[in-house]
Amino acid sequence: MSRELELELTFLAKEIPEGIKDAIPTRITDVYIPDTAEHSHLRLRKRGNLYEITKKTPVKDGDASEQIEQTIPLTEDEFEALISCSKKRVSKDRYNIIIEGHNAEVDVFQDQLKGLVLIDFEFKTISEKSSFKTPSIALADVTQENFTAGGVLAGKSYQDIEPELARFNYQKL
Repeated sequence: MSRELELELTFLAKEIPEGIKDAIPTRITDVYIPDTAEHSHLRLRKRGNLYEITKKTPVKDGDASEQIEQTIPLTEDEFEALISCSKKRVSKDRYNIIIEGHNAEVDVFQDQLKGLVLIDFEFKTISEKSSFKTPSIALADVTQENFTAGGVLAGKSYQDIEPELARFNYQKL
């Protein structure tokens, strides 16, 4: 089992970043447990041919930019057995690219959430995160917005979150 501190900022995209044209995406399917309306802290993930279960909890309540992440690898059989626990699912294509000199994960959501594009920037230190300048491709920092958390997005449609997106003048991509 790995346990690490995740330092991350999440942004709504203004447009689809040019860099994804040359990148090969990884299809990610996340299933959140338990199957409740609240944000679930347990996540089953299929990333390509890799399977895992992760528990993410904030270091401090109210700050989603710093999380303790504990991950256990799973076999495909274990993953398949566990996914029946919940219907809270989300599917996205993840592109790992460089945006204005920073490593970025661009998540292009599929299925019911098609049109939503989020960009995550991860950092090695708190000072690196603190000094980060918002790139021009980013519409708004939504790190602290509950509606963009995977466990909240799972099982929802684009129409379900459209009122929240409208607060940021987000345009469907």
